[in-house]
Formats: sequence, structure tokens, C-alpha cells
Amino acid sequence: MNSQYAIAVHILTLISLYPHNARTSDEIAASVGVNPVVVRNVMSLLRKAGLLDTRQGSPGARLIRPPEAITLLDVYHAVNAPELVFKLHDQPHPQCPVGGNIQAALTTVLGNAQQAMEDHLATVTLADIMADLVQLAL
Repeated sequence: MNSQYAIAVHILTLISLYPHNARTSDEIAASVGVNPVVVRNVMSLLRKAGLLDTRQGSPGARLIRPPEAITLLDVYHAVNAPELVFKLHDQPHPQCPVGGNIQAALTTVLGNAQQAMEDHLATVTLADIMADLVQLAL
């Protein structure tokens, strides 16, 4: 998975914590530590997913739903996260005892790990991340 997921959570959290501060993509990029183009691209994905409202040419953004109603799984899906975090290699040798069976052996294990991750992300909201940040800042 690329860094778009963490960047998306960062952007949503920043906007959530400071809802009355209209921030430009340059200001958000400074907080995230990336180029403003990256911020605009991620914000576009968040907008398309129905998590964020932005106006072209106007600084600022707002959440469509309250932080308590946005799960980290919502964000994961918004940034077009890979269907599977764990990808199997494409061409193991079918005549090899390991190569011919490794994908079948790993499919269930990795599928269970993927499901466990998604199940956990579904239980954590943006509000939870905000609360963690408040605790860390003390």
C-alpha cells in the first residue's frame, strides 16, 4: 500500500481538528510534509468517496460526515487501497512441490489477515484518531 492512506487520514484529521480554519493545499501539504499536488490528488479521492467537500479555487474543505461516522476503513476504500494488501507472486513453478502449492497454502492465511485488518479499521473512527492526537499532544 502506498502512503496515500496515511496522507488521507492526516488530511481528514487536520480538517476535523480545525474546522473553522480554511487551509490551502499548500498549508495542508506543509503539515503532511508532501507536495501540494499530492494533497490535491488525495483530497480529490476523498471528495469522490463522499468524505470531503471542497470548492475549486477556494481554500478550505469540510467533512461531509462527522468524525464519529468516518471509519478508517472508509478512508482505506476512498484512496483506492489495494484489494489485497498481500500479493502473491505471479508465476511459481507448477512442477515444484513448493511452487505448485504455495499460493493455495498462502491464500487462506493472507485472506484472513486482510479481513482482520479491514475488520479492525472498521472499528476505528476519525474521532478516535483525533482523541489519540489530543492525548499525545499533552
